[in-house]
Amino acid sequence: MTRFLFLGNLGAPEIIIIALVVLLLFGGKKIPELMRGIGKGVKSFKDGVKGIEDDISSSLDEDNNKPTVTN
Repeated sequence: MTRFLFLGNLGAPEIIIIALVVLLLFGGKKIPELMRGIGKGVKSFKDGVKGIEDDISSSLDEDNNKPTVTN
């Protein structure tokens, strides 16, 4: 049985039941909108993390390229 990182020991029947409950709660028309919103949020988060990583690596590169001053 496949183990997901955050789902523990959920099998196919449990996942199907969860999907049916979500379908009943939100309806078929709202689910694509919800997924689209979640996708945009994840993309925005990844872009933010990448921007921070780029800033850190560029500042490290600047520190490594500075000439050292010796007296």
